[in-house]
Amino acid sequence: MKRILLGWLVVIAAAAQTTDPKASALVAETLAALGGDAFLNMVDRVEYGRAYSFYQERLSGLAKARISVRYLKEGSPALEERQAFGNNEDSGFIFSGGKGWSFSFRGARPVREEILARWTDSTLRNVFYIFRMRMKEPGMTFEYRGRDVFENQPVEILDIIDAENRVVTAYIHMSTRLPVRQVYIRRDPKTKERLEEVTLFSKYRDVGGGVQWPYTLERYRNGEKIFEMYAESVTINQNLSPDLFRVEGKFKILPPAK
Repeated sequence: MKRILLGWLVVIAAAAQTTDPKASALVAETLAALGGDAFLNMVDRVEYGRAYSFYQERLSGLAKARISVRYLKEGSPALEERQAFGNNEDSGFIFSGGKGWSFSFRGARPVREEILARWTDSTLRNVFYIFRMRMKEPGMTFEYRGRDVFENQPVEILDIIDAENRVVTAYIHMSTRLPVRQVYIRRDPKTKERLEEVTLFSKYRDVGGGVQWPYTLERYRNGEKIFEMYAESVTINQNLSPDLFRVEGKFKILPPAK
């Protein structure tokens, strides 16, 4: 284990612009806990389970959900994502190639610009995406903020700051070295309201090759729960077809929503 951590420390020191040894050590240990090379070499991921949406902390929707992700070599973000809902998985969203689409049995239509921008921002600030895809970005820095207790779990706190000064605060479990919480602040593009976006991760399992992934996810905005997902299965490296993330030629193209 010591040899593995030393190797990750060398990688982090070379890739990330940080002089904080505690931060570097925590990032190395977290990468190792997530699966090390197996985590960094994931080519795709499929999560299947039950998704719940909330409005003013009241359940507003529930459905079966299949979230399919394919990692790419370039792009910002460098991945494609398909969110399919319902028993027949015949409605949902596709994000690919800098575009976003909503689809149903009627066809597919472009999503509003603010939806695409929010998906892009949330993806770039997702702690798993950062560890998987953004470690070598110029200007990426890590700052150690100390120890605390979160929901009776001892954690160490890490600020992750990119070249555009976007900050994600990650809470890493002191024993497992796995992320249990992430927090970031964004502004509503229309109202300029300050929004605190919080995501909780729990019930990690080995999903293949030593890669650890959370089966339960909860999202909160300004303290109110807005989304939950309970996965029944998570699989990786299924060689997903690029066609799964295509719209043109597969759906009738509908006009944008008014």
